[in-house]
Amino acid sequence: MKRTALTTALAALLVLPLAGCGGASADDPGTVTVTIGYQSKTINTVTAGTLLRSLGYFERELAARGKREGVTYKVKWQDYATGAPITAQMTAGKTDIGSMGDFPLLINAARGTQLNRPTKLVSVTGYNLRGGLNTIVTGTGSKLSSLGDLRGKKVSTSVGSAADGTLVRALRRADIDPEDDIRKLNQQPAVGASALQAGGADALSQFVAWPGLLAFQGRARALYDGAELNLPTFHGVTAREDFAKKRPGVLEDFLRAQAKATDYLNEHPVAAAESVAEATGLPPEVVYLYNGAHGIATFDTTVKPALVAALKKDVPVLKSAKLVGDVDVEGFVDERYVKKAYGDGYAAARRAVPKAPRSELWLKGEQRTRSFATPAQMLRQAAAQQGKVRAAYVPDAGTGTPWFADKAVWVADGTKLLPFVTPSAADAYASGHPGARTISYNQALKKAS
Repeated sequence: MKRTALTTALAALLVLPLAGCGGASADDPGTVTVTIGYQSKTINTVTAGTLLRSLGYFERELAARGKREGVTYKVKWQDYATGAPITAQMTAGKTDIGSMGDFPLLINAARGTQLNRPTKLVSVTGYNLRGGLNTIVTGTGSKLSSLGDLRGKKVSTSVGSAADGTLVRALRRADIDPEDDIRKLNQQPAVGASALQAGGADALSQFVAWPGLLAFQGRARALYDGAELNLPTFHGVTAREDFAKKRPGVLEDFLRAQAKATDYLNEHPVAAAESVAEATGLPPEVVYLYNGAHGIATFDTTVKPALVAALKKDVPVLKSAKLVGDVDVEGFVDERYVKKAYGDGYAAARRAVPKAPRSELWLKGEQRTRSFATPAQMLRQAAAQQGKVRAAYVPDAGTGTPWFADKAVWVADGTKLLPFVTPSAADAYASGHPGARTISYNQALKKAS
């Protein structure tokens, strides 16, 4: 009897840690709960978080699996502001799958290895092959006009984030020491945005969707476009290795659901933006800037070689900040599950390159946008639809980064009307093209019409 009681007690101890994390519930041995950590306001993860949750695709996949297996599957969604708590929950064995940006992914890999709770990068959500997801902004009334002006200034960022990586790299390229030549403020995005408004920070380096939000609200203007680095930035999905091995079919179900959410976003970009806006409280126009048909981010679940190569280049930046040691990027990446979930065509999709962004016009009352081959064509339509324009988007003439047309810096070069995200990029173009000059958005509208 004693041996039986001991065996029963040990069995109970083994089951309890699995409750709520891909294991059987302690209350109901026939129920398996899968816990997903996501960031609702980091909107380039929506196909593995906010949008996926609202569409219910993962729940449907698990319902079908449960019917085949005679098991009840439940999904527990946990929303966080950053990737750090998701990593903490994963390494504690309490979260099975998480989504976050590239720098947090590396910290996720490092912590998993350090704590003997290894994780794997299993798919990608939104990415930009040039780095346009991160932007440095300053106040609308600021006299700062270029990176060089940041010397000796207070700059807010979130240390350990991709936005901090953009800041460090951009400053180094400008021969500014990111530790000694500026005063870096380690702050959460919302805190940094408030500091910028209150004058406690001279500039803010942040990730999606903060720069676009502040620009849209008229509270900031772009100082540096992360795409000038020409280094990919992305967000991805990570899973605990033990969970993936124990329940590979469930992970594949998640990745199939993510692929369906990706298809929905690409096929219904306006509806997807409206859905994410409702869930997050962000303006739909800002969500669309990043996630739209020609948005800053491209959504594709495949793990592209360029993104893996970018991760390897990110490791030294995090090491210099003493946030990680060596990271085995190749060992962290595991495409087996997404390949199986994706099916035929994975290799071709993995090789595919995003199309060049086009200018877009979103009119009030319409559930679709109109795209144009050139910014001038869009401007003519915008001028003709005075009072009816909800939002207008144009790609930077140099980097291709989409931006709000009325927040862009415009250059008139003969008959050409060229938009730029930052004043420094516009000035650089104008100085290299005799006769070119910067003009206001209203002047661009008049010239186009």
